[in-house]
Amino acid sequence: MARYFIQLAYNGSKFNGWQAQDNTPNTVQKVLQDKISIILGQSIEVVGCGRTDTGVHAKDYFAHFDSVSENLYGEEAHYVYKLNKVLPFDIAVKKIIPVTPEASARFDAISRTYEYLIHQRKDPFLFDRSLYVYGELDTELMNHAASHLLTVTDFTSFSKVNTQAKTNNCNVSFAQWFQVSEYELMFRITANRFLRNMVRAIVGTLLEVGKRKISIDEFKEIVSSKSRSEAGMSVSGHALYLTEIIYPSSLFNGK
Repeated sequence: MARYFIQLAYNGSKFNGWQAQDNTPNTVQKVLQDKISIILGQSIEVVGCGRTDTGVHAKDYFAHFDSVSENLYGEEAHYVYKLNKVLPFDIAVKKIIPVTPEASARFDAISRTYEYLIHQRKDPFLFDRSLYVYGELDTELMNHAASHLLTVTDFTSFSKVNTQAKTNNCNVSFAQWFQVSEYELMFRITANRFLRNMVRAIVGTLLEVGKRKISIDEFKEIVSSKSRSEAGMSVSGHALYLTEIIYPSSLFNGK
């Protein structure tokens, strides 16, 4: 058996998240597994680098699978083409990469980066891929608050309750707002791991800071409280994008 990473991107608008579920066939994982199994003529189980919630997108996503076919890399363009031909328009395969037999798309990731998009003027071309936020936002205050995330490790305040996570500790290495255009903002955050709902809860709370509804000190108190009820509302998933996953180069068999 050979192990491969598959690199893909997907528009999550019509999917119930990444993770396969018993109550719906409409997940990215289920669709991808079914199509790969058809193309390779064997039952394939795909393991993703992490979960994305309903409506959340991925510009860069990795998963791994095992196959009796050991020459997929040599015929990569052929298999990428065949997969993309049978996959729905909102899932696109970029690469198939041979990796070491023990490589895990989920556990071997060094870092993950998410971006959240906001626009502040009505725009018919942004409504379904960015969050409309009315009113003045103080980005300097939001960035001041965001910088505090790099000094803490326990993110219980921004996690869904009653999850199966063994720990709520994460190491955030980057968190910053950018002015993309006159009326567009983007929040980028990088960490070694993320909790369920974490980015959306952080963005919702930082927006409260930007609207001056909570102070920097109050934001710090929310983080230290380790209570989800203290933080702000989670923003919608439709404007959230997984944009980059970094792995050790040693996984890629010299490719």
